[in-house]
Amino acid sequence: MVVFWFLLIALVVVVAAVTLFVVGGGSGVSLPEAEPDRIAWPLPADRPTSRADVDAVRLPLALRGYRMTETDDVLDRLGAELAERDARIAELERSLADARERAARRAEEGPGPAPHDAAPGERSGGGEA
Repeated sequence: MVVFWFLLIALVVVVAAVTLFVVGGGSGVSLPEAEPDRIAWPLPADRPTSRADVDAVRLPLALRGYRMTETDDVLDRLGAELAERDARIAELERSLADARERAARRAEEGPGPAPHDAAPGERSGGGEA
């Protein structure tokens, strides 16, 4: 029974010594301050979010963590949809600019010929009854 207590006390002393050494009690050099694990929010506040902004996001891990694969999949999908949206908006803006340019040219040229000749009754707004 005495041997059991001796081994138990020796084990506690060894565990305490190793713990103190690992924590830094024996090295004399302290560890640098750890930066808080927070998101350095790269998403812009002054412009719409783009695909590159979403690609740059790196979410921090918490004590319980997160499912990296699923989160990365969501961010990839979000980035792809933003890229599609931006491309569609650019296409629509080009179409609108082209339509405005054509309308401005038509306005400068003046009224053109009628697209087709209408019957005499149609020009006056109605036919004879």
